[in-house]
Amino acid sequence: MGILEIVKKLEEAGHKKIKFAICDIDGILRSKTLLLDKFIEITEKQAGFCDVVFGWDSSDRCYDNVEITGWHTGYPDKKANIDLNTFRNVPWDNNIPYFLGDFENDENNSACPRTLLKQIRRQATDLGYKAIFAQEFEWFNFLGTPNELAASSFQKLQSLTPGMFGYSQLRPSLYKEFFNELFDLLFQFDIPLESLHTETGPGVYESAIRYDEILKAADKATLFKTAVKEIAYRHGIVSTFMAKWNEDLPGCSGHIHQSIWNADQSKNLFYSGNPTKPMSPLMESYLAGQLYCLPEVLPMYAPTINSFKRLRDGAWAPTTVTWGYDNRTTAVRVLNGDEKSTRLEMRVPGSDMNPYLAMAASLASGLYGIKKGLKLESPAIVGNAYAKQDAVKLPSNLMEATKQMAQSTLANEILGEAFTNHFTKTREWECREFAKAVTDWELKRYFEII
Repeated sequence: MGILEIVKKLEEAGHKKIKFAICDIDGILRSKTLLLDKFIEITEKQAGFCDVVFGWDSSDRCYDNVEITGWHTGYPDKKANIDLNTFRNVPWDNNIPYFLGDFENDENNSACPRTLLKQIRRQATDLGYKAIFAQEFEWFNFLGTPNELAASSFQKLQSLTPGMFGYSQLRPSLYKEFFNELFDLLFQFDIPLESLHTETGPGVYESAIRYDEILKAADKATLFKTAVKEIAYRHGIVSTFMAKWNEDLPGCSGHIHQSIWNADQSKNLFYSGNPTKPMSPLMESYLAGQLYCLPEVLPMYAPTINSFKRLRDGAWAPTTVTWGYDNRTTAVRVLNGDEKSTRLEMRVPGSDMNPYLAMAASLASGLYGIKKGLKLESPAIVGNAYAKQDAVKLPSNLMEATKQMAQSTLANEILGEAFTNHFTKTREWECREFAKAVTDWELKRYFEII
């Protein structure tokens, strides 16, 4: 749909304003609401958007160690493109027109996650491939408002429902208006869900988003997290996508399903058609690339201090560089069905990751394997991957993972040196911020007894 057609549609509907958003390095949508006339003006050129959105962290604290923006540059406006193909209406906000945008990529601005994904997607297109991706999320829900939770210092939180009720028919009926609105309003927002159900844990839901080509899939996954939170607000509920909010409860995943098709999406190139050899050679090389690159790009899948609290043995999250057929203890799960459903599931990401970055890392790693003709160096894990003592272990914390990525020539090669440098600097900042914090654990452990 072109700008003239969009404007005509908006004017006929009586809209006077639109909203558009940029996704920052942490996966947070930073948005503006614009007068319709202003929107028309900037679509003829480009929108100005302060590049501080790539110069501060999730708490709006400015980085002191990045180069592309900062006090030394004066935090200028950068040219942002509004992608008209992302046009949708927000059904829970008076159907306000909504668009996503991204920043031009140049030597002075290499931090935009959506732009990075577009670059990696272009590599696939140039090879004659179409990447089909989908993401699934787990998240916890709590009763209350943001003010109430903040006032309580996030202590004594009341879960939406009590008890461990995975795949429950009973529990969603307690807050059925919220449950049904999630499914129905997200569909109207062009984020169709394949499934929505409770997961094991008090007040936790899981949802699988319908698959699409990779950029649209990342758009939907990014919008999904914010949309869920906004819909939850309508019901006096706060949703969290932390990877591990409680030591004693399961973590929250953000698994990525993926397959490579030919250009017109008529043939799944992962499908072998041979039941005795279920993976095509291309699928094997793609999988080998994902495993080979995984330790070098781990912060793209696990970007926070908290991410690594989820990556623990026996906690439904992988800890090793392993793969297996329909095995939920490995890093990558191979799903072989018919031609339509044959795919890989990258199980490392938690629900706290940035979908653009996680999908970019996934696709870039797989393409690396294809380009290099990599072969699988280890057999499929049968049984418990946590018990495989000889398997390569993933880095166990964000600092270790960030150091490995920052020193990686491989990460520079598949993601670009400028992006890798900026991203790893932001993760180093995250580690420094945590290192100086005094935690509840320290107070309980040391305050009186030490």
